Amino acid sequence: MNFTRESIFVSAIRKFCNTFAVVLGFCVAVVAIVLGLSALSDNISLPNRGDLTVSADANWNRKLLPSTTPVLLRMELHGVIGVGNLTEEKFRKMLLDSREGSLAGSRVKGLLLHINTPGGTVRDSGGIYRALKEYKERYKTPVYAYVDGLCASGGMYIASIADQIFASSDSIIGSVGVKMGPAFNFSDVMDKIGIASVTLTEGKDKDTLNPFRPWKEDESASIQAILADSYEEFLDIVTAGRKQMSREKLVNDYGAQVFSAEKSQEYGYIDHADATYNDALKSLVQAVGIEDDGSYQVLAIEPYHSALQDLTQSQFFTKKVEHILPIGTNLTTELSGKLLYLYQP
Repeated sequence: MNFTRESIFVSAIRKFCNTFAVVLGFCVAVVAIVLGLSALSDNISLPNRGDLTVSADANWNRKLLPSTTPVLLRMELHGVIGVGNLTEEKFRKMLLDSREGSLAGSRVKGLLLHINTPGGTVRDSGGIYRALKEYKERYKTPVYAYVDGLCASGGMYIASIADQIFASSDSIIGSVGVKMGPAFNFSDVMDKIGIASVTLTEGKDKDTLNPFRPWKEDESASIQAILADSYEEFLDIVTAGRKQMSREKLVNDYGAQVFSAEKSQEYGYIDHADATYNDALKSLVQAVGIEDDGSYQVLAIEPYHSALQDLTQSQFFTKKVEHILPIGTNLTTELSGKLLYLYQP
């Protein structure tokens, strides 16, 4: 009898392909079943709640305590505001989640914002601030903030809701200002290489700041007025929340500059420089009237994340490719054309 032998390499490749085909088929079947059940089910459903993770308390204890234990809720402001998970919609939903499920019954006694952000969009910065303000007033919940790295522009806007702001010694704070852009004009280049463009519009100034024609004098006046309004609102929020801050000095001296934690405390941006995370946590424990003896639970909350949803919305299923390009420090095309409370060194 003759036997055909194959190499170990070919055999391994064949087995891998067979296994991959089985796994892929299983995944497709699961997705099809889920989509089918979704189509047949009632259209009304409750949203999934945010993901909770046990975090260490001020005594470095990290264990799950009984469901009646008071909770201090840690919420992270990491990254650019208005991008990814750091949007008003997702932040507001996490606050709603903090009153339901395992956190129902007013278990949450205080909020601790953990901040490391250059800021972001005006809309989401303001939206997150207002959501925290409503929550704080409705439930009489203390809000503390700990800056661990950067609290600039929109981050400073949101942090102004905090009763106390702590910061690590190497943190950078400030940048109270608003911007839009950069905007580019290509008309001179187009003239040199012989390219012309036509934009069809109805309505006066509909093509304001059109980059393919020379800009008129004071063409951006209406947009500048909007920026001025946003800036005045920013000043109102910061000086209302930071009682020791001088509005006059903020406008005329500090401007949109950033400062070290030590200088930020001196100028009134924060309350405690050269502080640790545990310093902020212990202070919040005292503020809510909890004994610092391990009789509380620190929980970190994040927006609900579904791996299955990621799969169904991936390029494999949607066949859509999104291009988000960097056009400056902390700035991408995703933020282009939006009003920004954003620090760009």
